[in-house]
Amino acid sequence: MNAIYILWLREIKRYSRSKARIVGSLGQPLLFLVALGFGLSSVFQKAGAGNYFQFLAPGVIAMGILFTAIFAGIQVIWDKEFGFLKETLVAPVSRLNIMLGKTLGGATIAIFQGIIVLILSIFIGFKPSNPVLIPLAFIYMALIAILFTALGTAIASVLNDISGFQLIMNFLVQPLFFLSGALFPLNGLPKFLFIITALDPLSYGVDGLRGTLSSVNHFSLLMDFSVLFILAVIVISIGGFLFSKIQT
Repeated sequence: MNAIYILWLREIKRYSRSKARIVGSLGQPLLFLVALGFGLSSVFQKAGAGNYFQFLAPGVIAMGILFTAIFAGIQVIWDKEFGFLKETLVAPVSRLNIMLGKTLGGATIAIFQGIIVLILSIFIGFKPSNPVLIPLAFIYMALIAILFTALGTAIASVLNDISGFQLIMNFLVQPLFFLSGALFPLNGLPKFLFIITALDPLSYGVDGLRGTLSSVNHFSLLMDFSVLFILAVIVISIGGFLFSKIQT
């Protein structure tokens, strides 16, 4: 447990030193909130679907968490390149503990990112429908962050090239986000598209956040929690296995 705690703190410190990275990662969520939230609001209302900004904000919060979480794995490749990972791996610590420490560190930063986007959304005009459920929304933020940080870290453990990692992540991130229902309701979709969205793990994170923050959800909150939790455990286990195969 001490090793996990130390690695967790180290990952947080490494990220927090890059203020430009923190500020830069807020640009895309703000763009989506302002450009889409206000730009399509009238269209959404004319369609009789309510306030689009209220609908969109939880999806943008999930997007901010997703991008920060999944790209946290790039630190693993940096550590490989400069030899820092070898120093960690030769320590008398379980590879699973190393995986957990790195995952929790990256996930913590992603959760903070999500909280910042939530606060900015409230300043812009978003109003949580039931403030009592906001603590529950933090649980969904944590599950999204842990799941996708673990995924990014697991993929990075089998790669040695930063450019290759970025290409793979971009290939994964865009479909994960755009097919999650973050930008559109899941009701009334063509069957084939609904099946794809149902297979997208981020769909359950977006749905959980939307259910707790806007009181609008397609699946049940229990189902959202269960899917995210089970997938997080599976991905962390796979990541621990992949870490055990890294040659020192």
